[in-house]
Amino acid sequence: MGAPQRRAVAPPVGVLPCVVLKAEWQTQFVNMDGVARAIAVVTLIAAELDLAVEDVALIQNSNKLGLRLLPCDVFARVAVIGEEVAALEVEVAQQLVAAAAPVVALEARLEQRVYERNGFAVTFWTFYNANSSDQRSPADYAHVLQRLHAGMRNIDVPAPRFTDRIDEALRLVEDHDRTPALDSAGRELLLGTLASARRKIDHFGAAEQLLHGEPHPGNMLNTTNGLLFIDLETCCRGPVEFDAAHLPSEVTDHYLELDQDLLNECRRLVLAMVAAWRWDVHDQFPDGLRHGRTILELLRSGPPWPTLGSLGSE
Repeated sequence: MGAPQRRAVAPPVGVLPCVVLKAEWQTQFVNMDGVARAIAVVTLIAAELDLAVEDVALIQNSNKLGLRLLPCDVFARVAVIGEEVAALEVEVAQQLVAAAAPVVALEARLEQRVYERNGFAVTFWTFYNANSSDQRSPADYAHVLQRLHAGMRNIDVPAPRFTDRIDEALRLVEDHDRTPALDSAGRELLLGTLASARRKIDHFGAAEQLLHGEPHPGNMLNTTNGLLFIDLETCCRGPVEFDAAHLPSEVTDHYLELDQDLLNECRRLVLAMVAAWRWDVHDQFPDGLRHGRTILELLRSGPPWPTLGSLGSE
C-alpha cells in the first residue's frame, strides 16, 4: 500500500446554518508536519485492524484531526495524548447509542476503544453522508436535543460539573502571562461576571444531569440517518439550560419547559467563558481578539444577551 494522499475536502455532513464561537480553538495540528505524523499513525493502526486505506481525506484540523479513511469509509478522530478525554467520549457514545439517542456511533467493525500510538490517541467512528436535500427546522433541532437529554438522563457516566469550565476560565483570566492583551478593566469584568453567574446559577437549585456541554450547530450533523450530535468529549453535568444557552433563540423557543431566567443567566455565563478563551495568548480562533473585545462590550451593555450564532454573524 502506498503512502496516503492528504487532500482538503468539503465537510462530509450538513450543518445547520449558524456561525459559532467555539469555546476551545487551540489547535495542536496547525503545523502540517504534525498532521503528517498523525496520518501516518492512523494509517498504521488501520492496517493492523485490516481496514483498507488507500486515501486519507482531511476533514477537520483544529484541536483534533478529523480524517476520512478510504475506501473503508471510516472516520478517525486524532488528538494529542493528554489533550483529550477520548475514553470518556467512547464510553458516553456507547451508552447513548445503546439507548437510541441521536449521536454518532463508533465504527461497528472494530473494537470500540481508544487506540494510542506515538503520542496520539485515535478513535474510529461511523462515517455519515450528508442529507443536503432535507433542511431541518429549529423545531427539529430542539426536539433532537430533548431526545439527547432524555437519553443522557438514563446513562451512568462520571463527568465533571459544568462549573469546572468556569474554574478553568477564571484561572485563565487571572493569569496575566496567558492573557497579556486583556486590560485591567476587561479582566475585572470577566472575573466578576464568571463569579456572579456561577453564584446565580447555583442559587436556582435546578435539577442537574449529564449534558452535551457544547451542543451548538457546529456539533450537529444533518445526515441521511437524521440529526446527530458529535464531539461528546465536552460532556459535563449541569442544568439543561446550560446546554440550551449554546443555541440560537429560535431553537430554544421550541425546547419545552426551559426556565427562561436560568437560561438567560447561562447565556451570560457562556458569553463570559467564550470571551475568556478569546484572550488566551495561544488561542487560534480567527480574529479572536476582535471577538473578545466585542463580547466585553456586550457584557458591559447588559441584557438581553445575544446567542453565539448571532454574535458570530456580525
